[in-house]
Amino acid sequence: MSVPPDLPIRRNTALLAASLAANSGMLQLSAAVASLTLVAVVGVKGLLGLGPAIVLASGALAALPAGRAMDRLGRVPVLAAGFGVGIAGCGFAALGSALPSAPAVLAGLALVGAASGTALLARTAAGDMYPPERRAHGIALVLFGAVFGAILGPFVFSPLLAGQELDGDALAGLWLAAGGFMMAGLVLVLAVRPDPQRIAELLRTDAEGELAPAAPLREIVRRPGAIPALLAGQASFAVMVGVMTLTGAIVVDHQHHPGHNVFPIIGAHVVGMYALVLVVGRVVDAIGRTRALASGLLIMWVSVISLLWVEEVTSTAVVLFGLGIGWNLSFVAATAQLADCATTAERGKLLGFNDLLAGLTGAGLALLGGLALSAIGVAALAIGGAVLVVLPALWILGRPPPAPAAAAQQA
Repeated sequence: MSVPPDLPIRRNTALLAASLAANSGMLQLSAAVASLTLVAVVGVKGLLGLGPAIVLASGALAALPAGRAMDRLGRVPVLAAGFGVGIAGCGFAALGSALPSAPAVLAGLALVGAASGTALLARTAAGDMYPPERRAHGIALVLFGAVFGAILGPFVFSPLLAGQELDGDALAGLWLAAGGFMMAGLVLVLAVRPDPQRIAELLRTDAEGELAPAAPLREIVRRPGAIPALLAGQASFAVMVGVMTLTGAIVVDHQHHPGHNVFPIIGAHVVGMYALVLVVGRVVDAIGRTRALASGLLIMWVSVISLLWVEEVTSTAVVLFGLGIGWNLSFVAATAQLADCATTAERGKLLGFNDLLAGLTGAGLALLGGLALSAIGVAALAIGGAVLVVLPALWILGRPPPAPAAAAQQA
């Protein structure tokens, strides 16, 4: 498929990638201190997993309505609203940490989660602007922006925390800095034009020149390849965020390292998630979605089970890096497969549905993992996460690869 040269696809891709860099910077803080913020305010260690669970659940619940709104209103207005919600969420989290006020912190974490769940749907816009044979690569280009957030995050947050106790004042300063990341993301998203959905309408119409009508969600998920992609997307995202959001507690409470060591470890994880994404996108397009889905899940399995033995900061960073690489491979493959299964008018709600399932599973894993981490230790989290990724991988490998979806020819 030829692309008209006057469409600013490269410019829009760069702006969307930069917005995800801003979101990534904020997410590093959320992953590192969401659990610690709530515990610091409430004072109950048994609630260790509640903070991440709130972030993940609110992100999941926001994903499907945000995806549906994207299909009706366009990608840019919804993404901009998401970053606006993120600014408010960081403000509430900072206020609640400083006062301290548990309701303000809870509201802040919920808004931060809704913002991140919406911002991650930027990959829907990426799927709009690239043909099926290059779609995984296009999605990877947008996701690659998060690498810069992974690099920038530790440089911003670690100095703010170095030599300080993790008290309310220190946490408030961190959340205010995260709000600055979300403000930058809002400015970048508003610069995207024309809307990627409009680009998709210009590039991908059916033979009569009219957009194909949107099918009900229950029909879309029955298309070839949709169920394996949903299962892999759910397992990979849930286990990745479940482990990532509890990393701060693992490092500080179980490995007994100073709090500032959390940020380089989370940074290594986010680099693993996105640093090789350009290569991964080409690999997914080359080897096919099915093998990429299973391979990513198996890499995650090796990484998660390794938490049984690692204790040092460097080895923990390596394990979290591997977890990010595995997620990268399976997540890009799942996103590309789902985008293949949907038309332009369906893509937002299908990816939003995927994120709803994944986020709720991740929230449950974070909550249960936090309880297990407090009561039993790291082994419970490592074994549970490993089982959740290896079983879907084996099931996917045992299935024949799907035939190309009809929707892919229209999308």
